[in-house]
Amino acid sequence: MTTPASVATVESHLEIIQLTHRYALGLGRFDPAETLAVFTEDAVWDATAVGLDRLEGHARLRDFFERDARSVADQFHIITNHVIVFDGEDRAHGTNYVFSEGHSRTGARFRAAALNEDVYRRSDDGWRIASRVISPWTPAELEGFDA
Repeated sequence: MTTPASVATVESHLEIIQLTHRYALGLGRFDPAETLAVFTEDAVWDATAVGLDRLEGHARLRDFFERDARSVADQFHIITNHVIVFDGEDRAHGTNYVFSEGHSRTGARFRAAALNEDVYRRSDDGWRIASRVISPWTPAELEGFDA
C-alpha cells in the first residue's frame, strides 16, 4: 500500500506544472516579462541541442525573450507529460514534453518536439525554474530562423 501524497506535495506539483504553462503562455503572448517571471534570478536555459543558445541569469534570458518577441510573427508551445520528483521541501526536478511551431517575421518556419529537463527551486516567491535543458525528440526544423 502506498501513502497518499501530502496536500503540500500536491499543491507544489500543481504549482510547478503551472510554471511551465505560464512560460508557454508568455512566449505565445510575446510577453518577455511573463516568460521570465517563472525563472530564478540565476536560472540556466540551455537549448544548444536544438540549435539555440545556452543562457545564464535573468539579464541573458530577458535579452533572448525580448529578441524572440521582436523576431517572431506567430508561435505556440504545448507543454505536457510532466514528471516531477521532489528532492526535498524546496527542490525538485522533472521532465515535460514541448511541441512548438511558428513563423518569424521574415517568413521562416520553425517546428520542434522536445524534452524539457528542469530543476525547480522554491523561494519566498514560490516555485521557479532554476534550470531548463531542452533536447530534441525529433529533428528541429529551424530553416531560415535566427533567434
